This record gives sequence, structure tokens and C-alpha cells, in this order.
Amino acid sequence: PPAQIMFCTLNTHKADMDKLLGAQIGLEDFIFAHIKGQRKEVEVLKSDDVLGLTITDNGTGCAFIKRIKEGSLMDQTKMVCVGDHIETINGKNVSDCRHYEVARMLKDLEKGQMFKLELIEPMKAFEKLEPRSKGGTLPEAKISRGRETLRLRTKGPATVEEMPTEVEEKAIKKVDELLETYMGIRDLELAATMVEAGRDKKNPDEFAVALDETLGDFAFPDEFVFDVWGAIGDAKQGRL
Repeated sequence: PPAQIMFCTLNTHKADMDKLLGAQIGLEDFIFAHIKGQRKEVEVLKSDDVLGLTITDNGTGCAFIKRIKEGSLMDQTKMVCVGDHIETINGKNVSDCRHYEVARMLKDLEKGQMFKLELIEPMKAFEKLEPRSKGGTLPEAKISRGRETLRLRTKGPATVEEMPTEVEEKAIKKVDELLETYMGIRDLELAATMVEAGRDKKNPDEFAVALDETLGDFAFPDEFVFDVWGAIGDAKQGRL
């Protein structure tokens, strides 16, 4: 059932967070669905303001851990792993929350206090599988491969569209990095939407208005919006 799918990867059966299904799919890509496995509980003392987690989601109520910063508080908590779905925080079910809401809740936890996470790890049924032949490889998942791509949107149907230009691809990658720096999330679809919003804008004020109209729920800080505008400009000027 779709509700059991935690996330999907392109061209690999492994829970590789660098191969996550994003907003674009090459027409020759293979998609692997990773489903819910074992549940686990962990209690952590928040001894640092920063937990060291990067959160993303699958767009349908499943926020999961995309990255754990090496040497961070959560890196020392070995039960918490990349790919884990965060189901509850201190008993509050967050399965219907977007990744930025979950990241905000974790950030707002009081320093010096214990907190409890209930997690669901992806099923590891395919960990021991190897490619049938090492002589051939699957095509790499790149949004620049080919002339057309299948574009997935949170709202509305999927559409076949022209690939993002090389400039837009670089801007999307940089904006995705800025999302992690400012908000502790990674989301290529969101980054692509932000780059699209700035495509025909002449200044940061116009860009800020466009973001507010399309992505107002995120309440992006002004400094972040300015840096995103700068990244789009850098890509257009060939500085990325």
C-alpha cells in the first residue's frame, strides 16, 4: 500500500540518500520503493542546541532523516539512522507534518532536557542483493540527461517537461544546499520551485513577493530569501 512507502530511490535498491527520487525522473530511470520496517524508541538528552539532523519528506506525511552530521549529538546515538522515519516526538504524532515542521519541532526542544523519538526504519530486505552483472551499469540519475523529464508536483498531475537548463540545475543544487543550512531540510522539488519563481524576476523584492505567493507557509527568513536570490543570480552569471 502507498502508505507503507517511506521514500524512493533512483537506480539503486540501497537506502542511498544521494539517489532519492526528486522532482524530476529521467524516462529511463528505475524507481525502487523503500517500505516501513521495524519500529524503535530512543531517549536522548539534548545537550547541544544543534542535533545534527537533516530532515526531508516524501510529500505524503512521512518525514525521514536524510543526513546525520558527523560528530553531532545524534551521530553519537547509534539507534538513530539515516533513512529512519520520525513518527512521534515526545509522544506527539508527526506523521502528517511536513519536513520543515518536524525540523522546527526538533529545533525548539529545550536544551538540557530528555526527549523521546519513535522511529520506523526502512525494511532491509534487499541489503545483500548485488547487480546481476557487473559488466553493465544503470544510467546515472541526472536531471540534465536527455531532453525530457517526468516532473512530479505536490499538487496537480505529473507532467512531461523539458529538462532544466544547465544554469537552472546549478541554481537548484545551490538552493537545496541553502535549505539545509538555514532550515535543516533538503528538498529538490522545493528548490526547483523557488528557482522557477525567480526565473523572470528583476530584483529581490519581486522575488520575495513571488515566494510569498507560492510558498508562504514556509515563512522563509529575509536573509534566506536574499541568499537564494543571490544563488540564482550567481548561476545566471556563471559563477557557480
